[in-house]
Amino acid sequence: MEKKQLLIVSKNEELIHKVGVYVSLNYEVTVEKSIHVAYNLALTLLPDTILFDKNSFEKASDFKAIKTFKSTHFLNKTYLIVYGKQEEFKALKNRYKSVIDEYISDKNDFEKVGDIVQKAGHALKINYWYECFMGLFNLMAKPIVLLQQNNIIAMNDAFKKTFRVDSTEGLKLTDFVNVENKAKVKTSLRNFSRGKHMKAVTTTSLVVHSDKLRNARISFSKLCRNINDQFIMIIDFSGDTYTIDQRIGSHSNQVEECFKENSELAEFSFTKREKEIIGLLCKGYKTKEISDALFISPKTIEKHRSNIIKRTNSETILESVIFAINHNLVDSPFS
Repeated sequence: MEKKQLLIVSKNEELIHKVGVYVSLNYEVTVEKSIHVAYNLALTLLPDTILFDKNSFEKASDFKAIKTFKSTHFLNKTYLIVYGKQEEFKALKNRYKSVIDEYISDKNDFEKVGDIVQKAGHALKINYWYECFMGLFNLMAKPIVLLQQNNIIAMNDAFKKTFRVDSTEGLKLTDFVNVENKAKVKTSLRNFSRGKHMKAVTTTSLVVHSDKLRNARISFSKLCRNINDQFIMIIDFSGDTYTIDQRIGSHSNQVEECFKENSELAEFSFTKREKEIIGLLCKGYKTKEISDALFISPKTIEKHRSNIIKRTNSETILESVIFAINHNLVDSPFS
């Protein structure tokens, strides 16, 4: 079973060591002494649980940074535990009610702390497919909202950051559209949601924070033909090609390298014989028929097939043929 991720933010070496040992069977433990560095680290690790040692951060200004740990969707489900002085808990609960999930008094021994960490978050229930969708939704670097006609029912992290809003309560798209006749916008959205078209693209100026205006290209898309009053809106201010937030989660160099190599495959060219074989395969020739047509042995043909599959990074000869045609590496046999 894969271990969960625990991030301990503390300068107390004894706490770090004893809690780390106690939970080591179920958790991969990462330690950071700075809250600010820990936030960036958390975006990469996406830990299941974070343990903050309040006693390590006597300055109130340092501890305020804990609010950022619930500001992004990817850390919103992380179980946040604060370890500190009992007499501070009431004030912390009032100030950080929406951020901190559990408080542990420093009067408890470290074994008790470890036990609480061990049990943290087990009761959390999630809507699996909703969380999958919201994960992708919040990875997009462009501002995106889910609309129910003019009402904003969900917004991604990029939208929150750009327009400096935290809640969708009472929020409408027309709050951000710089037009005199907002009724016209509402009518347009209503007609789009009821119509047969799946997408629409337009340009407009939007009101961002401090009442500044920015020109944007906005795209509307329905999520499903059967849901006629909800759709998604993507805002593109700059035309940047980046679509995924690069800070979130760890990166797989293996996968990235694989795609890079695959994109470079079109630089090679097939030999004349390989082109002949691919052409005959497209026409439905079998190995024996290709052998008769080209006057070469079936064994030689199989060797060519193997080379074609390997060079196109494919699983089957059919994939190789499709790749070759799509990348104009062979003359189409159908022309």
